[in-house]
Amino acid sequence: MATPTHLPTRSPDTAPVVDPDTRPDPTTGDGDHDRFAHYVSKRELEKARKRGGAVTALCGKRWKPQGDPSRYPMCPTCAEIAAERIARSVE
Repeated sequence: MATPTHLPTRSPDTAPVVDPDTRPDPTTGDGDHDRFAHYVSKRELEKARKRGGAVTALCGKRWKPQGDPSRYPMCPTCAEIAAERIARSVE
């Protein structure tokens, strides 16, 4: 007779042990060290938020926008590309 569930069963002996002293502390930025706020066109950002799609930043990074970008430092590559574009448009 087949079991009514497809989920694996785990005995208490094999259950993972989580030590609270070794868990990363989210307030220290663990895992976010490679995250930046990026420059994206407003039109592309609005379209992605409506449809739930991904956007492409000036530096080439693709991701689904969510959260508050002000929590992260500005991407240096995006900032450099934006400054070059602004300088070219002024000339």
